[in-house]
Amino acid sequence: MTPSKDVQLSIPRSVADALALPEGRKKEELLRELAISLYREDMFSFGKARELAEMSKQAFGRLLGERGVERHYGPDELAEDLRYARGEVSSHDEGAGE
Repeated sequence: MTPSKDVQLSIPRSVADALALPEGRKKEELLRELAISLYREDMFSFGKARELAEMSKQAFGRLLGERGVERHYGPDELAEDLRYARGEVSSHDEGAGE
């Protein structure tokens, strides 16, 4: 089995330069915007969207609320909440991005 590789996107410099953000924040903000859009369009689960955004569950939930994006709640989210309630959550799930 070959190791998995990250997918890289190429954004034209002129587009990146048009972002009114400091250079150091552009990647972070683009990842968050992509994560929000993919979640909103039901192309990503909450977990995958927050992973892409590199944010904790709580922080990404707050961000969705600030943007007026409705939370999807299905079997995957229920299972994750049940694992959390049983104390089966990892330290990565609780603290990432905060």
